[in-house]
Order: sequence, then structure tokens, then C-alpha cells
Amino acid sequence: MGEATHWREQREGGSRFGLWLVLTLALHGGRRFGRLLLYPITLYYFLRRGTERRASRQYLTRVFGRPPSVWAMLRQFHGFAVTSLDRIYLLAHGERGFDIEVEGLAELERCLDGKRGVLLVGSHQGSFEALRALGARRPDAQLRVVLDKGKTPAMTELLEALAPSVGNAVIDASHGGAHVVLTAAEACRQGAMVALLADRAGKHEAQRSVDFLGAPAPLPVGPWLLAAALKVPVLLCFGLYLGGNRYRLVFEPFAECVTIPREQRGPALDALLARYAARLEHYVHVEPYNWFNFHDFWAQPPAPERHGAG
Repeated sequence: MGEATHWREQREGGSRFGLWLVLTLALHGGRRFGRLLLYPITLYYFLRRGTERRASRQYLTRVFGRPPSVWAMLRQFHGFAVTSLDRIYLLAHGERGFDIEVEGLAELERCLDGKRGVLLVGSHQGSFEALRALGARRPDAQLRVVLDKGKTPAMTELLEALAPSVGNAVIDASHGGAHVVLTAAEACRQGAMVALLADRAGKHEAQRSVDFLGAPAPLPVGPWLLAAALKVPVLLCFGLYLGGNRYRLVFEPFAECVTIPREQRGPALDALLARYAARLEHYVHVEPYNWFNFHDFWAQPPAPERHGAG
């Protein structure tokens, strides 16, 4: 096998025209019609995207302890397609037409009532967009999302055109770490929720290895350094797709305040990453087809890229 392709080097799935066409058809035809479109689209990308097929096979083999069937791989691809399409409906219509159950809302409300802000740490499992369902439950709580707009420019452009407020709520990670820290800190001072995904590192981002599904996998340390800088409560969040129109939004307390002592930086980061990875692994087993990291998740970065993390 050749050198693994970093996830940032994988091309975006779909042209601007193709995405706009699907958006137009889906919005005018409704969710049922939109889901019918996904079957040929899923098959097309499954046949065309070899890197993603290999990643799916690798991941599902680790989860099930045996090589997956083609059907199992297609099911994972289709789950990604469905949750991607549902982002459009969630932005356009909110919870209307969806059945979204929420676990741990009382813990989130406790944190929000403290007026210190809260950091929500998620992953590429299920639908992070389901977080926007909180708007109906806590309309007073602002949501800011840390996101690299440069990774999927066509999809980002489409979603911002659909709901301009989405763009205003994004903290663009491509502007650098200092921008993220300062903007997130200001949002927390206003009592906002700041949400980010913590299971993918940028190509030159500091990362450390942690056991995940039986083998070492590199995870970024940046989210935990941000948590330590913000000094606000941290909750893990998972928006699991349950099939049909059903989602389960889960909030779990992680830390009242993340502390990373300078003299124990490495061990402290390792402990945080291990706890986070353990919860990722738990939800992988709960809903295995919700995992949408279609790259070699266990590929180790060159050693110099891990320096500075501990």
C-alpha cells in the first residue's frame, strides 16, 4: 500500500452545480423525494471513491471483528448521505418533520444558567447539525460552531445561502488558533455555546496517539488546549442518526473546567484524549453506521508533527 492520504487532501464530494441541483430538488420535492435521490447517489460515490471504500472496510472490520459485507459498507455510505441531506432540512425548517430526542438537556441547561458559556465537544458521528434543534429548546442560548470553511467550500457556500445566519455563527478555524481562542472566549463571556469536532487533526496540527478500537489513532490536542484556555464547563455531544426521521442528541458532562498543568502537559493531554476516545468508542458500538471519518483514521503522522503537544 502507498502512503495514506490525509483527510484534508481528499476532494470534496460533489461539484457546486451538483450540490445546488440536489438542494433544489430536495427542497421542492420534500424529504421523501430527496431520500429517493440518495440511493443512486450513494451507489455512484461508493463505486467512484476508492479511498473512502477502503476506509469504510478498515473501520467496520475493527468494529465487527471481521471484514464487512458490501451491504454493510453501503449502509455506512448511505447513512452519511442521509445526514448530509438532513442538514438542509434542519437549516430550512428546524425540527419540523423530525423526531429528535434529547438526553442530558438538564446538564446543558445547568451550564448555560451559570452564564459562563459552555464548550460542546463532538465528533464526526451522526449529525452535528442536530445541535441546531436546541434553538427551539433554549432560544436564549447562542450557538457558535468552530469550523474550517476551506475544507468543504461548495457545501459551506450552499448552507450559508440557505441560512445566512449559519455563516455568522461560524468561528472559522482556517484563520488560525489565536482567532479561534479570542472569538470563542468572547462568545463564552456572552454565555454562548461553542461547539467543535475533536476527532480530526489538520495536516500540521499537533496530535497525540490514543487507543481506539484496538489500535493507536492520532487525535488533535487543539480542542483540549482551547478548553483549558476558556476555563468553562465542557460537555461531550453526539447527534446520533437512528433511521427514518429519528435522531438522538446526547449531552454528557466531561469536565467542569479543563486544567493542563505545564509540568504535566503530556500526561494530562493523554488522559483527556483517552477519556474522549473511550466515549467515541462507546457510541461507535451503539450506532456503528454513524461513523463518518472516511479516511485512514489510524494512520500515524510523521513524528515532527506531534512535537509541541507535550
